[in-house]
Amino acid sequence: MAVADRVMTNDEFEAIVDTSDEWIQTRTGIKERRIAEPGQSSSYFGIRAAKEALERAGKDPEEVDMVVCATVTGDYLFPGTASLIQDAIGAKHAGAYDLGAACAGFIYAAEAAAGMICSGTISNAVVVGIDTLTHFVDWKDRSTCVLFGDGGGAVFMEREKDTDRGIVATVMLSDGSGARHIKVPQGGSLNPPNSARGDAACPYIYMAGKEVFRFAVRAMADSCSRVLEKAGLTTDDVDLFCPHQANLRIITAAADHLGLSMERVFVNVQKYGNMGAGSIPVALYEAEQQGRLKRGDLVMTVGFGAGLVWGANLIRW
Repeated sequence: MAVADRVMTNDEFEAIVDTSDEWIQTRTGIKERRIAEPGQSSSYFGIRAAKEALERAGKDPEEVDMVVCATVTGDYLFPGTASLIQDAIGAKHAGAYDLGAACAGFIYAAEAAAGMICSGTISNAVVVGIDTLTHFVDWKDRSTCVLFGDGGGAVFMEREKDTDRGIVATVMLSDGSGARHIKVPQGGSLNPPNSARGDAACPYIYMAGKEVFRFAVRAMADSCSRVLEKAGLTTDDVDLFCPHQANLRIITAAADHLGLSMERVFVNVQKYGNMGAGSIPVALYEAEQQGRLKRGDLVMTVGFGAGLVWGANLIRW
């Protein structure tokens, strides 16, 4: 994993907007978040995480077949951030592409890599989930500026015979009718910069909080129920629930709906806030480091975000 060094506490927001530590913690569960410095892009953190993933796996970068980067805050519109990571880590023989599924990006990217591996198209992949969302925050908007942080993680995935380890089941869903609820209006081909349309569009993250909250609670419960049904399993089979870290109230509501005690739920939103596609891989990393995720455990991940998109993986660790 790789996160920004700078820690921004809730108290610092009192000098910026009309808010308080109590207000933020009560509504989100967030105590602090990591803030990237100017010039620290998504590839900056993705490169660090990918290098560590390869080191921990004991793999030569030149053996890598594919780099998949889940992000909606790429360094550029093009080239893809995955290509920048591929070059920087020395994966000379690998393909590379970006996948944009917002905060569900790691769910989608892990399944995409697993599918290519299982089909025989590739033998292995580095999968990166990374975002630098604070670069797109309006620091005068108290409803959004307190929510986000910067960083992410990476995994190395490869084909292995005679094992039950890996992705057991995945569901991926979307409802584009809700696209208006979370977006950055300026910067794409609809409202390009340095144009009349672009100049009139907001360059920051816009989020309709109430609508997104309702969607998130419903989406988390829906995707978790679907992936368990797909695998023929129940919540009793799940050793650890590792959700996207956006809001503690959403996490607890989803766990309650699924009948999961919080002892089986991993939470680190209080330290990092919402890191987009980076939230789930960082949570998995820390869960393993803390001994809460061990070889052979069944972990359920779930993500939801702009699109609107949502999904879940069941993974035999």
